[in-house]
Amino acid sequence: MAEAGTHIIRVTLQDEPTTYREIEVESRKTLSNLAEAIVHAFGFEFDHAFGFYSKLTGQDVMRSQPKYELFADMGEATEAKSVEKSRIVDAFPDVGHIMLFMFDYGDDWRFVVEVIRLGQKAAKTRYPKVLKKVGKAPEQYGNWDDDDEDEL
Repeated sequence: MAEAGTHIIRVTLQDEPTTYREIEVESRKTLSNLAEAIVHAFGFEFDHAFGFYSKLTGQDVMRSQPKYELFADMGEATEAKSVEKSRIVDAFPDVGHIMLFMFDYGDDWRFVVEVIRLGQKAAKTRYPKVLKKVGKAPEQYGNWDDDDEDEL
C-alpha cells in the first residue's frame, strides 16, 4: 500500500510544541526530499546539513541508531545511513513512528517528525503539500543581520 501511497507527517518545533506543520509526502521519496519539504514548510532556506535521529532528546541524540545523515552522502566516515538513498516508507514504516529531524547543526533547529496517517496519492496532485500550519514559524536567522549592518 505504501508504495503508491503517501505519508501524512506532523512536524513540530521541539522547543515550541504549539508550532507545527502537517505535510503530505510521497512514501517512496527519500529522506532528503522530506527534509526539504519540512524546511520549506517553515519558510526556511534549505542550505545546511541535516539528519534524522531515532532518539528525541539528550546529549547523545546524534549517536542514536538508526540515524540518517547528509554526511553519509558526502563521503564522511559515519555510522549513519544515507538520506539520499533511504526512502520515507523505510525510515517511517508505521503510523505513530517518530524521529528527531535536526537541521543546521550550528543553529541546532530540532523538529519532532511523526507519522500521523498514511494516505493514497491523488491524481493531478503535487507533493509534497502542506496540509496545515499552526503557529508562527520562527525566523531562521533572526534579526541580527540588520542590526549588525547599522553598527558597521
